[in-house]
Amino acid sequence: MKTVLYIIQKEFLQIFRDKMMLPIILVIPIVQLLILAHAATFEIKFVNMGVMDMDQSKASRALIEKFDASTFYTIKSHSFSLDDLADQMQSSKVEQILYIPADFNKQLDNKENVKVQLITDAVDGAAAGIMNAYAMNIVKEFNKNLMLESMNLPLNNKSIETHSSFWYNPELDYKTFMIPGILVLLVSIIGLFLSGMNIVKEKEIGTIEQLNVTPIQKHHFIIGKLAPFWIIAMFDLFFGLSLAKLVFQIPIVGSIGLIAFVAGIYLILVLGIGLFISTLADTQQQAMFIAWFFVMIFILLSGLFTAVENMPDWAQAINILNPIAYFIDFMRMVMLKGARLADVMHHIISIGVYALLSISLATWRYKKVV
Repeated sequence: MKTVLYIIQKEFLQIFRDKMMLPIILVIPIVQLLILAHAATFEIKFVNMGVMDMDQSKASRALIEKFDASTFYTIKSHSFSLDDLADQMQSSKVEQILYIPADFNKQLDNKENVKVQLITDAVDGAAAGIMNAYAMNIVKEFNKNLMLESMNLPLNNKSIETHSSFWYNPELDYKTFMIPGILVLLVSIIGLFLSGMNIVKEKEIGTIEQLNVTPIQKHHFIIGKLAPFWIIAMFDLFFGLSLAKLVFQIPIVGSIGLIAFVAGIYLILVLGIGLFISTLADTQQQAMFIAWFFVMIFILLSGLFTAVENMPDWAQAINILNPIAYFIDFMRMVMLKGARLADVMHHIISIGVYALLSISLATWRYKKVV
């Protein structure tokens, strides 16, 4: 035990002696959390609309006012030329175009089926779908009011009232969904990159050979090498949780103790992968590229930005091997839903099995020879 403590002490001295290490450990995660929490969002809060009203009637103006009264829409441009509005969409000045035909009011008076056209900039397919849903809801509301008026009923005469209740994220704030995943991403990068590059750095400067010829046993060396980064990553996680609570008001409904327990296992998994990478690489640059290769695949498949259920079957099958996906889902369930141990047992078992496999493989792969 003394041997391990001496190695840990030596590692902490080496870490704090490196002037670049402290910013990497503390400053970069904070900045990334603050920036990513605002930048990584699929919310559509403002839509610039161009209008081509060929009818210029009371009914057409009422429809336009419906859009203008919405908190999502700003009527940016009025034009009688579709080419002009198309140029504005091409230059991203407007995201949607509302085209109202010349006989709009006449067809309404004759109780005929009326068609209006919505043209949406669909370069970003997800955003286009959301904008289209916003517009369709406004048109449906306008249509419902017309039907009530035609039946000489007051607008507030409704047979069915629907009250929506949003659980776990009542404000529908996208940051509430994203921040637990971003925290997992940050501690994963810290654990993976720092552990892998630290041992490779020993190779580059030649000190690994000095350690190899000492009577230190392999498991003492590995524990002593990885324990400081486990402590640092755990500190970063709980520091990030504090920021999430104080700065973003993210609820932490579940057990902090359960989060700490599973995070500890997860970081053993990540550090095992970092150690394994260090056995493959001879330089810090090689270690960084290998680590980045794994991290990018894990992140893209993790469900951080895109729901796993929406991925192709082959991607979902590969995702069974993705540890980041399990921990992100675990964090969201515990933090936001207050999930208990029984609810997340599958996640814990999966993380535990992968942690055992990764650290065992890395230990077997590491050769303590000169």
